[in-house]
Amino acid sequence: MKTPFNRFLYIGFVLLGIYQSVYSKDVIQAASSFGIAMAFDPFNSEQKWNERPTWQKAVLIVHLAIVVALFGFGIGFNNQGS
Repeated sequence: MKTPFNRFLYIGFVLLGIYQSVYSKDVIQAASSFGIAMAFDPFNSEQKWNERPTWQKAVLIVHLAIVVALFGFGIGFNNQGS
């Protein structure tokens, strides 16, 4: 895939995740959308990890941390009935 098309998909899934977490209050779906967004690398996907600038690595690591935090939050607080 070409990088500009990946950026549109990445941004679309990130915006969908924000909508699902803020307005729909569905944290698990938001985590899924954020996770799917990571499949569409917004940067040059042909560039190796070691060759990427530090800021690109930081963006992707923070994004991954958000996905993990949302999953943890969703699993931890969706256990209200028991």
